[in-house]
Amino acid sequence: MADFFSSMRVSASGLDAQMKRMNTISSNIANAETVGYKRKDTEFTATADRESFGDILESKMDESVQGVLVTDVKEDEKPQRLVYKPDDPNANAEGYVEMPNVNPVKEMADMISAQRSYEANVTAIGAATQMANKALELGR
Repeated sequence: MADFFSSMRVSASGLDAQMKRMNTISSNIANAETVGYKRKDTEFTATADRESFGDILESKMDESVQGVLVTDVKEDEKPQRLVYKPDDPNANAEGYVEMPNVNPVKEMADMISAQRSYEANVTAIGAATQMANKALELGR
C-alpha cells in the first residue's frame, strides 16, 4: 500500500506544479500588452517523496522516488521589447514604450506542454487506482 500512496503523492505533486505553471503562463498571456509587466517563469525542483519523519527513518528503499515542487515564480531577466509609440504617455524621450517580452507563440507552446504533463499525471493516478482496485478484487 505504501507504493500506492507514494505514486499518488508524486502524481499529485506533478498536478500541483503544472497547475501553477499554467497559471503563470496564463498571466503572461493576459498581460502581454500591459506596460510595466514583466514575464514570469515557474521554477521546479525535485523533492523526495516523504510523508513524515517516520517515513524517512523507516525505509531507504524509496530514496529514488521524487515528486516535483514549485520553488519560485521569477521575473524573466531578458530586456523588455521597445515599441515605437511617440503619442503614448509611457513613451521615453525617443518615443519608445517598454512592453513585456512575452511571445504569445512560445507561451501557447508552454501551455500545451504543461497541459500534457498535467494530463499524464491524471492518467498515472487513474492507472494506480485501477491497479489497486484489481489487487483488492484478487484478494476476495
